[in-house]
Amino acid sequence: MIYLDNSATSFPKPSAVLEAMARFTNEYGANPGRSGHCLSVDAGRIMYEAREALAALFNQRDPLRVLFAANATGGLNQALLGLLRSGDRVVTSGMEHNSVMRPLRALEAEGVRVVVAPGASDGTLDPDDLRGLLSERTSMVVVNHGSNVNGCLQSIREIGGAAREAGALFLVDAAQTAGCVDIDMERDNIDLLAFTGHKALYGPQGTGGLVVGERVPIERMRPLVYGGTGSRSEFETQPDFIPDRFESGTPNTIGIAGLLEGVRFVRETGIAAIRRHEDELAAGICRGLSTIDGVRLFAGPEGRRLSTVSFTCDRLAPSEFGLRLDEEFDILCRVGLHCAPAAHTTIGSFPEGTVRLSAGFFTTQEDIVSAVKAIRTLAKNGESS
Repeated sequence: MIYLDNSATSFPKPSAVLEAMARFTNEYGANPGRSGHCLSVDAGRIMYEAREALAALFNQRDPLRVLFAANATGGLNQALLGLLRSGDRVVTSGMEHNSVMRPLRALEAEGVRVVVAPGASDGTLDPDDLRGLLSERTSMVVVNHGSNVNGCLQSIREIGGAAREAGALFLVDAAQTAGCVDIDMERDNIDLLAFTGHKALYGPQGTGGLVVGERVPIERMRPLVYGGTGSRSEFETQPDFIPDRFESGTPNTIGIAGLLEGVRFVRETGIAAIRRHEDELAAGICRGLSTIDGVRLFAGPEGRRLSTVSFTCDRLAPSEFGLRLDEEFDILCRVGLHCAPAAHTTIGSFPEGTVRLSAGFFTTQEDIVSAVKAIRTLAKNGESS
């Protein structure tokens, strides 16, 4: 089997991730912050160590500003629904995932003005074009760091600088980039960073969240969920401090234990090494697909892309092509619109969508060679060899 669906979720996971989850279940298993006994304290320590590891990875000085949620979608919704109000103005890009666009469209119906900055056909957004859309009335800029459709990387440092100049908060959707691209919240002018644990951080599904910078008015950000936090239990009002204000209910501690080991794996391996390997994989995919007649390639520009590449074929619809790769060649990928119709509109693949190949750190060059060979066979005659 060749697994090329890492943009959906990374597979396989480092063995330490699975071992940490089993160890938590067998040795700790208690509810963090809800009791004073030793197992609850141990569970709380794992939660805090995970916050520390993520804060260090993204250069956020205060680990308590790492807020856990079920995924990047939860983090994005917390930022957007928690901070934006009727009358606010938000600027975004034409490459956004529905985890951004759907909350924004819901807010638009409540009086928030949404401005979409158009991008180039390769998905790139010119920071100067975006700067021209900003004004003192802009409350927030939200941008997808790396596309889950064609792997295009945006210049977040320059975009963040433009947002700062306009006095707007900068929210980055790092679902595809956290763990495989160097992100520094201070250097990159990021105020809010939404991340997921189950992709390039190599943690389990059900983990992710939002990292909140010092410029964000915590008192103004409304929680999406209210309830028990294990703190200030004598009051029937929500705590006003982080992270408790935004983390009601029992957390996914077993998942966070696994996420902690995933982050440790990334830091020990080194993001530079991960990027170098994935750049080589992306180059191999693009080089191979660009030589196949009848195949149209969708990829970010060299040097500004992830190891995620899409394509279409004149002979077969994306859905049939993906099914044939699975059933005849044991190659697993994703087809369709990938929950990002805006991105497909920008790059010119809407409404049919694409076949998406997304490599990961455990993908080999031999996997890419085999995948390109299979695609060449299907594109030529629609039949396996």
